[in-house]
Amino acid sequence: MIAEGLIACATRLVASGKGLLAMDESNPTCNRRFAALGISQTIEMRRAWRELLVTAPGLGESISGAILYDETIRQSDRHGRRFIDCLTSVGIVPGIKVDLGARPLALHPGEFVTEGLDGLRERLADYAGMGAQFAKWRAVIGLDGDHPGIACIRSNMQALARYAALCQEAGMVPIVEPEVLMAGTHSLERCQSVTGDVLTALFEELHVQGVLLEGVILKPNMVLPGLDSLTQDPVRTVAAATIECLSRSVPPAVAGIAFLSGGQSAERASARLNAMNDRTLIDRHPWPLVFSFARAIQQPALDCWRGKDANVMAAQEALVHRARCNHAALRGAYDAAMELAPAIPDASS
Repeated sequence: MIAEGLIACATRLVASGKGLLAMDESNPTCNRRFAALGISQTIEMRRAWRELLVTAPGLGESISGAILYDETIRQSDRHGRRFIDCLTSVGIVPGIKVDLGARPLALHPGEFVTEGLDGLRERLADYAGMGAQFAKWRAVIGLDGDHPGIACIRSNMQALARYAALCQEAGMVPIVEPEVLMAGTHSLERCQSVTGDVLTALFEELHVQGVLLEGVILKPNMVLPGLDSLTQDPVRTVAAATIECLSRSVPPAVAGIAFLSGGQSAERASARLNAMNDRTLIDRHPWPLVFSFARAIQQPALDCWRGKDANVMAAQEALVHRARCNHAALRGAYDAAMELAPAIPDASS
């Protein structure tokens, strides 16, 4: 029965023709984004921002699930309605980020391992009791000189696999997120090679832990050149390289793949996702390819809102517009002409 429930939930998240909204930024990350726009960094402003997100009219038409943060899952809207209930009332499945962030990897300067396994069984039980149906854990893999080393890859993939096993034990779908970072001057070919190594190690560890792949969602990076690379490959090249890498490394049994945006612009992330779902490439992979974007969906709305009540409606329109663009990309139907976004009010208004 647990296996059937995991498969049903994973399928609902990735095979519904919709994608996921990642709104699981930690409080320090959220505060930094607020500070950049002159928004007060308070718990009430974070709550107001998250209320704007979860109550956006029409969001459920494009979004299948929302990944929450520990503070967020405990919050309510101004009328006292829990955010989880706001989401489920429009058909959006609530989930929760459960890792505790990356820490320096001992004896390996410049490399990191994600922590949070201690006490995770108990935390998962608490989150499930609140209504979370899936969870997410992010491992970060940097491309810097000779990095990543085998110790970094193995330590992070083993942690991801142990987390996934604990999730499934608790009846929650694990989203496993091994992110090869965009920062650096590396080529697309180097990113493809390292991403393949990381994914191969991940599925070896998932097998060792006995994780049911049909109840797992993979949240990988797209195969991209570094942000500072002198060569920025065309959209179609990125799409083909990404699918080739995944086809070599990801078992067909995996429920689906939900790409992270990783710092890409909103428009570029949509265009690349669209290319991967183009008819000429879609027959080359067995999984649904969807999105699990954070900034690439939220940032236009945050730029619009700027902490002002008068801008809430316009910000929600910007959010839903961005979600619809990515929803179209899942059908290979996204076009740059869709970028006629809702008007953004003057920040001084």
